[in-house]
Amino acid sequence: MAKDETILRFEKVSFGYSENKTLLGEVDFAIRRGTKTTIMGQNGAGKSTLFGLITKENTPEEGVVNVVNGVSIALSRQVIPRDELNLTVREFFAKCFSKKVYDLDPRIDDVLEVVNLKGHTKVHDRIVRSFSGGQQARLLLASALIQNPDLLLLDEPTNNLDTAGIEHLTQFLKSYKKTCIVISHDADFLNSFSDGVLYLDVYTRKIEQYVGNYFDVREQITARQEKENRKNALLAKEIQENKDKANFFANKGGQMRLVARRMRDKAEELEEQKVDTRKEDKTIRPFIIHAQQNMTGEIVHITAFKTIKNHKPVSKKANISLKKNQHLLLQGPNGIGKSTLLESIAKNEAVGTKITPGVVIGYYRQDFSTLNFDDTVYQSLSEVAVKESEEKMRSVAAGFLITGDVMQTKVGNLSEGQKGLVAFARLVLQKPGLLILDEPTNHINFRHIPVIAEALNTYEGAMIIVSHVPDFVAKIRIDETLDLDQI
Repeated sequence: MAKDETILRFEKVSFGYSENKTLLGEVDFAIRRGTKTTIMGQNGAGKSTLFGLITKENTPEEGVVNVVNGVSIALSRQVIPRDELNLTVREFFAKCFSKKVYDLDPRIDDVLEVVNLKGHTKVHDRIVRSFSGGQQARLLLASALIQNPDLLLLDEPTNNLDTAGIEHLTQFLKSYKKTCIVISHDADFLNSFSDGVLYLDVYTRKIEQYVGNYFDVREQITARQEKENRKNALLAKEIQENKDKANFFANKGGQMRLVARRMRDKAEELEEQKVDTRKEDKTIRPFIIHAQQNMTGEIVHITAFKTIKNHKPVSKKANISLKKNQHLLLQGPNGIGKSTLLESIAKNEAVGTKITPGVVIGYYRQDFSTLNFDDTVYQSLSEVAVKESEEKMRSVAAGFLITGDVMQTKVGNLSEGQKGLVAFARLVLQKPGLLILDEPTNHINFRHIPVIAEALNTYEGAMIIVSHVPDFVAKIRIDETLDLDQI
C-alpha cells in the first residue's frame, strides 16, 4: 500500500450529544498512511468524541467517516473503566482481542517492555487495581500497542507518566512506522513527532487541517488569530464612525435621512465582513487561591511515610514541617506511592503526618474523584461557596470559562479538562489552609498552565504538590522537596 494513501476521511460529518450540544458541524479532513497527527482544541471541543467517530463508538448524525477496508484501529483510552480494574493483567490484555490469542503472555512481556513497565515474573496475574495511576496509564498505552494497529489513537497518553515514561513513549512514536493520531496537552512531547495538526474550533464546530510540526502550527494559528483580531478592530472603528454619522444626519431631517440610511447600510455591510475569531483560544483569567485566615505556626509535620518497593510497602522516616506560605514537592518514579501518600494526608489518615486541627484541606485529585459526577457544576461549586454570594461564585466560574449551560451540566458529562477547571474553581471558593495537588496539569489546555502555575506560586498557605511536568514545577516556588525514592 502506498505511503501517501488516504486511510481515513471525514466527509461533511456532523455530530452532537443533543439538539443544544453540537460538537462537529460538516467537518472535512483526511489522514494519510504513515503520518503522525496532533488534535488541538479547547477543553470540551470534542477531541475525544472525534476518536469515538473513528472507532465507530459514535455514529455521525450527518456525513460519512470513511476508513479504508482492512485498516485496523486501536485506541489508548484516558482512564481504565471501573469494571476492568479488578481484572488480572492477562485478562485485561485478552479483552483487547476479539479472538483468543495463544501467544498472549510473550506479547504482554514485549509490550510492557515498550512502555517501560517491567514487572516481576508474576506480573500477568497481578490485579490492575494494584498498579499506581502512572502504571495504569502505561497499561492503557500498552493495551493499544499490543494490537499492532494500522491506525493508533492515543488520548492523553502522557497523563500520569513520569519523565522516564514520557521519554520512552516519545522514542517509540518517533520510530513508529504506522499512522498515529494523538490528543495531548504536552507541547514538547507533541512537537517531537507531529507532522500535522487537526484544529477543532469549539465555536464554529469546524476542523482546520495544518501541515507542519506542533510549534510551527501553533504559531500559524496565533498569527492568523492576531491578523483576524486586527482586521476586526479596524472594522469596528469604521462601523462606529458610520453609526455616529448616521445618527448625526438622521437628526437633520429631509434629504439627510437618505444619507443616514446609506451610513447604516454601510455599517451593516462592514459587520458582515468581521471574522469569526477563535473565541476558544481564550485563556482562563489570572486567579488567586486565598489561604485560610488566622493560621499560625506549624500546619503539617511529616515524620514518617510509606512507599512501595517491589510491590511491598516500606516505611521511611522524614522530618518535614510546613508552615504558612511553604511549598513541598513530592517526587519519585511511577508506582512508588506518591498518590497514595497524598490521599492519606488529604484524608488526615497518614501515619507519621500530623495536620493542625481546624486546617481546611483543598485536595486536587488527578482522577477527579473528589467531585460528585452526579452533581451539576452549579451544585458542585455551591457546595464549597457557602460563604460567597451567588454573584461571586458565578464570577469565579466565568474566570475558568465555566458559563451558561456548562453550569447546569452534570460534572460527569464534562470533558476531563473541564472537570479540572471545575476543581480549580472549587479551590478558589474553598480558601484552603493546606493545598494538596496530585498532577494538576493532567488534561489541562496548555494555554491555562502558566496561569495555574502563577496562582500556585503565589499561594500563601501550606502546599504539597506532585507533578511530572518540569516546566510547570519550575514556575512554582518550591521550599522543600521530598524524593520518596532517595530517602
